[in-house]
Amino acid sequence: MPLPDLLAGRWPDVALTQSEYARYSRHVIMPEVGLDGQRKLKAARVLVIGTGGLGSPLALYLAAAGVGTLGLVDFDTVDASNLQRQIIHGSKDIGRSKCQSAADKLRDINPDITVVLHEERFTSKNAEAIVRDYDIVVDGTDNFPTRYLVNDVCVLLNKPNVYGSIFRFDGQATVFHPAVGPSYRCLYPEPPPPGEVPSCAEGGVLGILPGVIGCIQATETVKLILGIGEPLIGRLLHYDALNMTFKTYKIRRDPKWPVGEPHPTVKGLIDYEQFCGVRGVAAPPAGGVGEITPEQLKKRVDAGEAVYVLDVRNPNEFQICRIPGTVLLPLPELPARYAEVPKDREVVVHCKSGMRSAKAIEFLTGQGYTRLLNLTGGILGWAEKVDPGMPKY
Repeated sequence: MPLPDLLAGRWPDVALTQSEYARYSRHVIMPEVGLDGQRKLKAARVLVIGTGGLGSPLALYLAAAGVGTLGLVDFDTVDASNLQRQIIHGSKDIGRSKCQSAADKLRDINPDITVVLHEERFTSKNAEAIVRDYDIVVDGTDNFPTRYLVNDVCVLLNKPNVYGSIFRFDGQATVFHPAVGPSYRCLYPEPPPPGEVPSCAEGGVLGILPGVIGCIQATETVKLILGIGEPLIGRLLHYDALNMTFKTYKIRRDPKWPVGEPHPTVKGLIDYEQFCGVRGVAAPPAGGVGEITPEQLKKRVDAGEAVYVLDVRNPNEFQICRIPGTVLLPLPELPARYAEVPKDREVVVHCKSGMRSAKAIEFLTGQGYTRLLNLTGGILGWAEKVDPGMPKY
């Protein structure tokens, strides 16, 4: 099936300047691109959601390729932990708005493009207004609520969604094109249970990996604009960096088609954080289990109270930093070793930020434990409130 014209005939009225002929000469001499193709790129409007690991390389290459208008969505600031993979930002940008930092780099790479900043959280309230004026949406996010939101707004507005995801050494990429192919919900109709799939912040990611997947997303975006080649519509590309292998898997359009016509079960944008079950971790499991702040824990430990502090992070995280006197029992090992945790003492459970510890508390509650507390903010909260000299990661 031929792909629809994403630019709605806008490109014939676009002209290149003398400096742009020189800049894009390697494109223009290619028969697959040519002068008309470069004019299409200049006419295109692409929205990049997230300027992190994936958004960094794909935005850089789209800017260099001459995509005329790049929209950037991000509400975060640059942190030192970002610099291992988010190559659009530098050490001098720590503490700055990610949108502002990324925009400076893109304009330096190509001053002829227009960069539009959306410095706000992408939500069900603003998604349609932001996406409506763009031809293609590129998803560079790293959480399920935003992925479902991006998918659904793209289906409702009939916009292609160039998707990528990364974790440790594995990456995925595809193109969800509602006009001619499946959507994200055809691949993942329902999200996994909260905490079932760790984020990159919890499980880590090879810093080079998002560069590979982001470049694939940029390539697919350019192909869609030019109308050339075979885009990854209906195909999921999987990249294994450890074994250096690429595999593709077919994705079929769900006959029930949950979003959009002809038989939608989702007819509008919803509260995706609640839908995915990740609205924080403060709500405790049944049984009266609550939370304890780092300051409260420090006071009780200093007073000599017999508080058992259980760390459910991974051993490599434990090597980076630890709360004095804690006992390490990684979450994956908890079902086989939970008997090591005392039932006759109060147990404070923590991880990096609170998600895995909440899952551990839920499991221990099911085993009859009643004296359980979740450390608010995890070890990051401890480092911020109690021990500022502790390494953060």
